[in-house]
Amino acid sequence: MLRHLPNVICLARIALTVPAVLAIERGEQGLALALFTVAAVSDGLDGYLAKRNGWTSDLGRFLDPLADKLLLVSVFLACAWNGLLPVWLAAAAIARDLMIGGGALVYRLWFGPINGHPIVLSKVNTALQIAVVVAALLAASVGWPPAGVQQALAVAMLATTAASGAAYVSIFFRRAWTILGAAAAR
Repeated sequence: MLRHLPNVICLARIALTVPAVLAIERGEQGLALALFTVAAVSDGLDGYLAKRNGWTSDLGRFLDPLADKLLLVSVFLACAWNGLLPVWLAAAAIARDLMIGGGALVYRLWFGPINGHPIVLSKVNTALQIAVVVAALLAASVGWPPAGVQQALAVAMLATTAASGAAYVSIFFRRAWTILGAAAAR
């Protein structure tokens, strides 16, 4: 029974997305911050439990990135819509996720299973995305951190967004090229 706990945590993260977005829409930034923080912490918790205890599953490999992307894309959209984050920053984060997701789908359909793990730069980018959202919600609810800190986080996030997006494109391209080369050599 406990082996399904990481999947239950992923489902809870998905369920927390709607109330977090609604809180942002209602201007209840403190509540949004609390809900988003619980959801963000749950991401680390479910991964830790799954890896530590060998509770990984095909469902978990699907649910975890889905829950992450759903939460981050939804909250970025809500924050941009409500003026808490610049539209260009939300657009960059969302475009990267769409590009990676689209690339993974095309690769899967044309070349087969992806068989990979998130790169370190992607994990750094996700951490910075979370930090940017937390800083925006904190600033809206308590007036801290100052704008300079938020801008520095935004610039760092933008840099890792571009770099990790380019890295994934390169990885997919190289793998596809290798497969095509092997097929042509036959």
